[in-house]
Amino acid sequence: MLTTYRPESYVNFAEAEPRKKMLEALKYVESQLGKSYPLRIGAQRIDTDNKIASINPGRNDQVIGYVGKANSDQAQQAVAAADIAFRSWSRVDPDVRARYLIKAAAILRRRVYEFSAWMVFEESKPWIEAYADTCEAIDFLEFYGREMMRLGGAQTVTPFEGEENELRYVPLGVGAIIPPWNFPLAIMAGMTTAAIVTGNTVVLKPASTAPVIAAKFVEVMEECMLPPGVLNFVPGSGAEIGDTIVEHPRTRFIAFTGSREVGESIFQKAAKVQKGQIWLKRTVL
Repeated sequence: MLTTYRPESYVNFAEAEPRKKMLEALKYVESQLGKSYPLRIGAQRIDTDNKIASINPGRNDQVIGYVGKANSDQAQQAVAAADIAFRSWSRVDPDVRARYLIKAAAILRRRVYEFSAWMVFEESKPWIEAYADTCEAIDFLEFYGREMMRLGGAQTVTPFEGEENELRYVPLGVGAIIPPWNFPLAIMAGMTTAAIVTGNTVVLKPASTAPVIAAKFVEVMEECMLPPGVLNFVPGSGAEIGDTIVEHPRTRFIAFTGSREVGESIFQKAAKVQKGQIWLKRTVL
């Protein structure tokens, strides 16, 4: 049985025990630097010749990791994989979908120092800001999971004599998720899992300056046994694959956090009906 939702508590790094745990996490993460992370499209893990090198902004000689760089064809494959997965995922019971988020929150909570340490390296965040970012990601997972359980069934509407009225929320389809660099775990996880828990499937294009933390989060969702194709991971340039996933006729909605200039461009591109498109796309900007 789920407990009442409560936001995660922060720690005080002036105290010895949290400081010790963070130093241990930093030592562990430093031993993991420089690894490669593939694309994830459907059930496939795809190593690409071209890669994005994630660099510690506080140490230009320190590579955090190498993340696969998708091209336009691979971005289209990701949308197709998400479209296929949507047919079954959209019919999964809302409570079952929510449990994936609750489980992911438990994993992040258990590894809170490790994920915080990744952001210390990848973004040069101060310890407390990195820790807060991880806590916020956990909060999103816990809150959205509970809200899906609450909203998953029939909702009452204004009663009218002689009628039985109810409202039900339905999944839309494939969502293009384009998060920012400054909260590379919290906002990315929140945008991604909000779409997933409501029965949609996702093509995630993380910020190119902080793609490793996104790759680590995708690994967490895989550990939760999220079905293949529900979450597709395709880092790459906005000009090449960003436009591809926004303009694809099977993309149903786009969630973006970033600059006004890019947001306006996405809004304009999403408004144009593509050949074969059967709906008007929605944007969350």
